Amino acid sequence: MSLRPRSGEQVSPATARVARASNPRGTTAMWVRDRLDALWRDEDFDAWYPRDGRPGLSPAQLATVSVLQFLLNLSDRQAAEAVRCRIDFKYALALELDDPGFHHSVLSDFRDRLAQDDRADALLDLALARLKDAGLVKERGRQRTDSTYLRAAVRELTRLELVLETVRAALEECARTAPEVLDDLVTEEWALRYGRQVRLVSQPSHPAARLKQAGADAAELLERVRSHRPDTAPGPAAEALRQIMVQHFLVDARGRLRPRAEKDGLPPTGLRLESPYDLEARYTRRGHRAWVGYLAHATETCDEGGVNVITDVATTVPTGDSVALPGIHTRLKRRRLLPTQHLVDSGYTSVVLHDTAARTHSVTMVGPVRTDNSRQRKTGDGFARENFIIDFDRREVTCPNGQVSGNWNELPAMAPYTVVRFDKRQCGPCPERPSCTSGAARTVNFLPRRLHELQARNRADQQDPQWQRLYASRSGIEGTMNELVNGHRMRRCRYHGVSKTHVQHVLTAIAVNIERLSTQEPADTTYRPRSPIAFQQYLDEHELPRPRWWRQGQ
Repeated sequence: MSLRPRSGEQVSPATARVARASNPRGTTAMWVRDRLDALWRDEDFDAWYPRDGRPGLSPAQLATVSVLQFLLNLSDRQAAEAVRCRIDFKYALALELDDPGFHHSVLSDFRDRLAQDDRADALLDLALARLKDAGLVKERGRQRTDSTYLRAAVRELTRLELVLETVRAALEECARTAPEVLDDLVTEEWALRYGRQVRLVSQPSHPAARLKQAGADAAELLERVRSHRPDTAPGPAAEALRQIMVQHFLVDARGRLRPRAEKDGLPPTGLRLESPYDLEARYTRRGHRAWVGYLAHATETCDEGGVNVITDVATTVPTGDSVALPGIHTRLKRRRLLPTQHLVDSGYTSVVLHDTAARTHSVTMVGPVRTDNSRQRKTGDGFARENFIIDFDRREVTCPNGQVSGNWNELPAMAPYTVVRFDKRQCGPCPERPSCTSGAARTVNFLPRRLHELQARNRADQQDPQWQRLYASRSGIEGTMNELVNGHRMRRCRYHGVSKTHVQHVLTAIAVNIERLSTQEPADTTYRPRSPIAFQQYLDEHELPRPRWWRQGQ
């Protein structure tokens, strides 16, 4: 399929007349055409399509339909029907009134292209560039970031269900691609065990025996696949079965295959497969919440007096939030949308990240640096690290009782921390030793001078009321996460895998941006907010304070 550019097409007079007559105030879809002249041009997608082949549909139109689809929470069939039937969709796409649209499967094919080679991020780059050209978003403002959990589009399976369902998925793959593998293997017993989707009750009968039997079936199936197709790489389901067998079974000293027990060692949750249909989803527990899926990180502008625009969205396997921060800054730099101040919670902050953001991107991180978690700090009794005087020039540390240690060690295993250990002869006679250390001598760990001073300065800033007022605006990102999750159903992934799930999140973020911007009243509007109600007028007359979050005339 090759590209057939359609950029520059104007809305037909008939379509414009009917759209304006039926929607005098316009819709979000119409705003995209009127305010931005559509979000993309076909020439932006040249690299996505070969130069020869049958001419395809306009990728710019498909991208716009995909965004409107996630804006309205439509399925592929519903989105294709909207293109055929809704006048504002025809207006946004510059289609004739009698245009029949396209088959719904085209949208799935377009998302497959988006999932390749970071094209979803490139699509967001293009959309933000259009918003930037229109003066709707600017660089070097203030931005904030937060994350939320996402549930993968799979069932949460028990260990027995996981092995049974993976064997069934491998059998399905073999029946579709190489049915000769199943000859003389699948019997009536196999048909009863794997003939339909595995759904067990909460307490199935004979779980240990059934798990052992499933492991034996899986081993036999994998051996049959290897013997019939020795020169061919196994399919995704067969590879998933092989990994699950390694993770949950072992061959004991007698050569017998048996399930792994706790004493045998199980793989960590970050490596363990949870479903044969989504090999990247992982089980994660944070506090009281546990889920199988991913994490989404959203970044938006938060300048006063402007519309908050989502400038970045990242989809990752569950890890620490701080791991995602360098990638966020790299993408914002590429889009020329780096902030001056970046507001984040403690999950994203560390002294090293504060320093890297300032030195590499000239971004000031605004977020609480974790306090000293030593026993002395927690109990409030004894000498914490800040009670010691560090002399970086002389490479010495002085304790509160005046003892000086020059045992200065910069060990690679402790990098970037420097380790200073006092001698037993210094700490032994000290009357404060029980409250200072539980060992024979005190050890003090601290960062290099630049990071140590930055850490002390950040901790002092956190006590400043002005810093606290600035950081309080970070909480507004919670409303955006709620809008994404509840307003646009982002909590439950529609697709399998990180790449396709990221496409869902990028399209949702673009949809939220155009929805927010399209609802802003233009400067020459005739709209007037309603007057305060009688009780509100009474409060104003008696000079009593009242909340001001509703729209009112001033």
